[in-house]
Amino acid sequence: MKKVLLTGFEPFLDNLINPTEDIVQALHQENLNGWEIIGEVIPVDFHLAGEHLVENIHKVQPSAIISLGLAAGRNRITPERIAINCNEGPKDNQGYKPDGEKIIDDGPDGYFSTLPIKTMVKELENNGIPAKISNTAGAYVCNHVMYRALHEIQQKKLDIPSGFIHIPASHKLALTNAVPSFAQKDLQRAIEICIGCLDYAN
Repeated sequence: MKKVLLTGFEPFLDNLINPTEDIVQALHQENLNGWEIIGEVIPVDFHLAGEHLVENIHKVQPSAIISLGLAAGRNRITPERIAINCNEGPKDNQGYKPDGEKIIDDGPDGYFSTLPIKTMVKELENNGIPAKISNTAGAYVCNHVMYRALHEIQQKKLDIPSGFIHIPASHKLALTNAVPSFAQKDLQRAIEICIGCLDYAN
């Protein structure tokens, strides 16, 4: 059976919970449309997040990679189009605050997602879930993880789709952070739909 490496993040900044962590833990070792889901929670740490992901790519040897991140304030499921070679943003969970440094010194300026993002958005909308493609993953740890995965795939010449999906807050998170929110079950269902689209990847 094909494996999809599904990653999420621990809580960070003023977000006391992270719904991506709950999704990853709930779907770990589940089978969906011929895909075995291997869930991993990534630390919100510029120095460790990429290494953690790359180690799991080597360990799991997946046929696809989907990384998830929380974009509190967005009101749709947003597959990301591109990752840029830049670390910047607020402090991570270890207190490190980068200022525009490169993720990979000699790496390209950016990598495009190789997930079937147009198909994902179409299928989400067909199932009544608001979605759109995002053209910016920011420059925080989410972007870092997306870039590192795509760079590793390019360097090792792996033929697997990889990319990143940002999700809105859950209702539980919105109780303490006044932002648009989805029910946790709907967030999880959205990711299940996206996994179901993997067979449409390049």
